Amino acid sequence: MESIIREGERKDLPAALKLIKELAHYEDALDEVTITLEDLEKDGFDNHPCYWFLVAENNNKIIGLSFYWIRYSTWKGKFLFLEDFIIKEEHRRCGIGSKLFQATAKICKELELNGMFWQVLDWNTPAIDFYQKYNADISAAWLNGKLTKKQINEICSD
Repeated sequence: MESIIREGERKDLPAALKLIKELAHYEDALDEVTITLEDLEKDGFDNHPCYWFLVAENNNKIIGLSFYWIRYSTWKGKFLFLEDFIIKEEHRRCGIGSKLFQATAKICKELELNGMFWQVLDWNTPAIDFYQKYNADISAAWLNGKLTKKQINEICSD
């Protein structure tokens, strides 16, 4: 059976979380994953979803994930931010990633967004090569900033 790409549904969240953890393991950061199924359910399926996702399915099994949200740039307007993009290792190099990435780009076009953003680790050569197939700009000029919940609480303590 050929793989299909479709919108993710609430029932897909266990498989989505498994793929998120698979990506975190690949990035040697599995201990960083603190999100729960309950968080994903609440954040993605309440009245104001924080994210959406597409899945790649083969033989009724989810084998890929494109997890995204809408980002707003004060300079350029609305963009799709591709938070996570993963294909199960045993299904890579079969064209599924290309189908899933193109389906994500199509959403961007349909929503009339101004483009797509994502992050890729500088050591992840296979991913960089994949994105460069699409003539993507991979910038080394911007550094990521982040505050954790704990740090926010320290800043905002009375």
